[in-house]
Amino acid sequence: MENLFLIINIVLAVLLIGVILLQKSEGGALGLGVSQDSFISSRSAGNFLTKATAILATLFIITSITLTILSKKELSTISVIEKTEEEKDSSEPEIPKSD
Repeated sequence: MENLFLIINIVLAVLLIGVILLQKSEGGALGLGVSQDSFISSRSAGNFLTKATAILATLFIITSITLTILSKKELSTISVIEKTEEEKDSSEPEIPKSD
């Protein structure tokens, strides 16, 4: 079950990267701006890509949270220190502590 969600998550990540790269950069951060002519003609394509990005991002987050929940069930509650104490072999003689 976990493998299925992992494959879906990877596919969604690749699709999300592709959809983001297809979007036209507005260049607002550098102050370059976009002319009004190209803004009007690219509005419908921009709306589709924006909605597709939002849907893919939501699905990606849902699958990521699902993977986290599934992997949490497999984790043990024993700490690493407790594991090393359990692994000590009692057949070997212990060195006495000098106080």
